[in-house]
Amino acid sequence: MTTSLLKQRPLVIVESPTKAKTLKKLLPHNFTIVACNGHVRDLPQSSADIPDTLKKEAWAKIGVDTAHDFKPLYIVPKTKTKVIAELKKLIKEADSLLLATDEDREGESISWHLLELLKPKIPYARMVFHEITESAIKRALDQVRTLDEKLVRAQETRRILDRLVGYTLSPLLWNKIAFGLSAGRVQSVAVKLIVQRERERIAFVSAGYAGIEANLAVDNGARCVAKLVKIGDKKIATGKDFDETTGLLLPQSQVLVLDQKKAQEIINSLHPGSSCQLEEREEKAFKRTPAPPFITSTLQQEANRKLGLSSRDTMRIAQGLYEKGFITYMRTDSVALSQEAIHAARQAIVQRYGDAYLSATPRQYASKSKNAQEAHEAIRPSGTSFKSPQDTGLLGLELALYEIIYRRTMASQMRESEQKKTTLLFKIESRNNQTPHWFQASGLVIVFPGFLRAYVEDYDDPQKALEEKETILPDLQPKQHLTVQTMDPTKHETKPPARYTEASLVQKMEKEGIGRPSTYATIMGTIMDRGYVHKVGPALAPTLTAFAVSDLLAGYFPTLVDTHFTATMEESLDEIAEGTRAYLPYLKEFYLGTDGLLTHVEEAQEKIDGQAAKTIHLGKSLGIDIKIGKFGPYFIKKNESGEILARGSLPPQVVPADLNESMIDALVQSSQEGPVSLGRDPDTQEDIYVLTGRYGPYVQRGLAQLVEDTPVLAESLTEESVSEETGKKTKAKKAKKTVKKPKNKVKQVSLPKGMTPEQVTLEIAVQLLRLPRTLGVHPDTQQEIKVGIGRFGPYIVYQNEFRSIKKPDDVFSIDLSRAVEILSQPKAVSKRGQRVIKTLGKDPQTQQDIHLMQGKFGPYVSDGKNHASLKDPQHAENIALDDALALLNAKIKNPAKKKRQRRL
Repeated sequence: MTTSLLKQRPLVIVESPTKAKTLKKLLPHNFTIVACNGHVRDLPQSSADIPDTLKKEAWAKIGVDTAHDFKPLYIVPKTKTKVIAELKKLIKEADSLLLATDEDREGESISWHLLELLKPKIPYARMVFHEITESAIKRALDQVRTLDEKLVRAQETRRILDRLVGYTLSPLLWNKIAFGLSAGRVQSVAVKLIVQRERERIAFVSAGYAGIEANLAVDNGARCVAKLVKIGDKKIATGKDFDETTGLLLPQSQVLVLDQKKAQEIINSLHPGSSCQLEEREEKAFKRTPAPPFITSTLQQEANRKLGLSSRDTMRIAQGLYEKGFITYMRTDSVALSQEAIHAARQAIVQRYGDAYLSATPRQYASKSKNAQEAHEAIRPSGTSFKSPQDTGLLGLELALYEIIYRRTMASQMRESEQKKTTLLFKIESRNNQTPHWFQASGLVIVFPGFLRAYVEDYDDPQKALEEKETILPDLQPKQHLTVQTMDPTKHETKPPARYTEASLVQKMEKEGIGRPSTYATIMGTIMDRGYVHKVGPALAPTLTAFAVSDLLAGYFPTLVDTHFTATMEESLDEIAEGTRAYLPYLKEFYLGTDGLLTHVEEAQEKIDGQAAKTIHLGKSLGIDIKIGKFGPYFIKKNESGEILARGSLPPQVVPADLNESMIDALVQSSQEGPVSLGRDPDTQEDIYVLTGRYGPYVQRGLAQLVEDTPVLAESLTEESVSEETGKKTKAKKAKKTVKKPKNKVKQVSLPKGMTPEQVTLEIAVQLLRLPRTLGVHPDTQQEIKVGIGRFGPYIVYQNEFRSIKKPDDVFSIDLSRAVEILSQPKAVSKRGQRVIKTLGKDPQTQQDIHLMQGKFGPYVSDGKNHASLKDPQHAENIALDDALALLNAKIKNPAKKKRQRRL
């Protein structure tokens, strides 16, 4: 242990309360461990963050002074002022400071910002570790180091680059397409990939082809299925003979393409019930080696495939596992394992499967990425011996994610899987005995499962995977005869390229060198949060807005969204981290150079026609113009002379490749005729309609607000008709006045999640419009309990407190007793995202539950209305009910202090 730094009262700063809690169990009692709760400084997020003295400076809006060596303007968010004040107080009581933030570039940057803010006058050092175990923490204390300025500079350069791209391009998108859109250095490339794949699907021409399957029987009762592969010397077409991007037959393919009629003719020409002969038997033994342990990107891919987790959720859960001491650091490009990890994995293999499954020698992996960085080891269970999943005490998704990490790590040190592939080639003569027809059957036998016992990629249950992978053929020898029992034609159709899933997009980005694995979760979240991408099942489908933005960027900034250029930028950032490249000349060249971003944006402002940029070209004829307006995508239908026949909103979640003529016809008809009533509401005798608005489908009673509820129709009246027909701004203002909210508001209710407009009947619509409905009164307070559906789904509301209704409960059938039961359970998350640590008991006077909460600034106690911080946050879990009540009573008696807390 480094005694020069670690005196009597060392202060250790980490990012999260969970990490601090785990470290407290491993460090001596004289250590003070405190969390800074993530980043403590950043570039300004809005004009409100900019100091008054700088508000007039044009560069302050970006937060980077590009005229003076790209100096960043760092702001301490208001949510962090109390944290910084507490840290400054604690540092005065400490003898030394240890910065124990995560060991990647971002962690290094957080430590640097802490030093800049705290300006410690006591000795300080950087403490890094890739797992939170007793031995790892001891090593970290013995090997403290200075701050790595090169890593800090690389992270700062990345942050400045991202800000320059986003804040320079986004206003261009607002001006030319629609307000609120955004561009990003990596996110825009990710969107482009998704849009490109959708365009491939639009251009794809599906081709049909047929095949023939023969069911063959052996005298001993064994059976196998064989497929027609050749007629004479002519090969039969399979899916491999068609271009996977266009769906058309490959030009060089010299194959026979069967249709259903031809396949049936062939079947009729053969002898069903006659014999066939095995001509060839080929056996090929091979071995499969296990995949390396997880890195950040492969963990995100497998968690998406196996558990259905998004990249963001995967990293959130993995972060928790790391901070609780269950796994090593989860942001890493390295597939290497330490010697102690290899020993632990091999020990676990012997205990679980026996010596026969252990690889002959320890297996070590090397990263294929030339820029592998971050932590020095793969993601694995922490410690010198691995806890089996059932011994961790974990539950739910934490347990599921830990188990695939545990199994993947073990599999990497297990024997290869030994398999044997068998191919049988049969000959069946036609009736004229002139042209032989060749049928083939293939089988796979797993001779020794090896690592597959522990881990099979893309499967949840390894044992089930083993059974499904094996195809056992009867033991046949050449010249042996079989009986043809039946023959059947098979129908096939070429499929368009599959849309990206989160897993396959991460895989593509990693392969191309776009971004870094540690940023993929953020990228996935951003492109969905910004409305560029939505999920269709597990697939990522682009929105029409994504088409418009991607086309503009590709047309005017092709280099910026080029995958190779983006990968080269990552290499430059790596060189800055290694100290082989200077950051300032790189930033100047990128932004201010003669071919820099600023010059291109200024030129684009002059060149880009706004109406052209808002028009989307899908690459297929639908008989309409598709545009992006203030409220989203809409269509315009014109006749041959250019007269507008119809216009209206397009559904916000419409998938571009799925737009077809029948869908357009229905939208045009609806626009021309108006919505069709489901029937009359028995309560009001008004018509009920199912409509689609900005936030999705909903039911509506009455039509008084129809124009307001199809906001793109209003957009088209104000923007498109004026700009295309008159071009006069005065008439544009006049048109806008015609789209006012009527005074008599109509009732609208969103459809429950998962319900489509086609599923809505009059009965369902009436039930929805009666929401929120009163269930009754609470037996303790005699106050009403209601249920309803809001933006975030079905809920119970009682005394201004909302609780979500989750399956199997249903908003239509839930009763008063069940609602009271749900309300009696501790609320896991408060309105502002704070977490309940535990319930201390009830206030004897008000009978309100008193909770110990974890908030942004640390633990506090709450009765639901009043909140009080703890005097000693380090011992929060030991607080008693009486102490909590005393804190709350003191806060209630001091309203001025309470008011100050609200302002913070």
